[in-house]
Amino acid sequence: MDINKFKELLLAEKKEIEKTLSSLGIQNSKNPSEWEPRYPDLNATPADKNDMADEVEEFDNALGIESTLEEKLHDIDAALEHIQNGTYGTCEKGGEAISERRLLANPAARTCIEHSK
Repeated sequence: MDINKFKELLLAEKKEIEKTLSSLGIQNSKNPSEWEPRYPDLNATPADKNDMADEVEEFDNALGIESTLEEKLHDIDAALEHIQNGTYGTCEKGGEAISERRLLANPAARTCIEHSK
């Protein structure tokens, strides 16, 4: 298995996720691995109720997306750490090798197919 190929895939995906996250929120200055959503400005004038409702709905959608992307980013960071310590591609539940096919589909996979169920 070409570990460098997977490292490149992980770093590219990490860059894209961080780009998307930066459009939805900001990094926590005290904990850079955490992201905080940007809150809508509900004090904007004129305060049209429909515009405010749209802002709140957009924020709610962004919050869900931010949470999912942040979780994916944590998985990528864990996979990069596994590459560094030589345990990349090993199932975290059973200890067996994760198939290269699964890692190509999801380079940040933490478990083999059997333990992902």
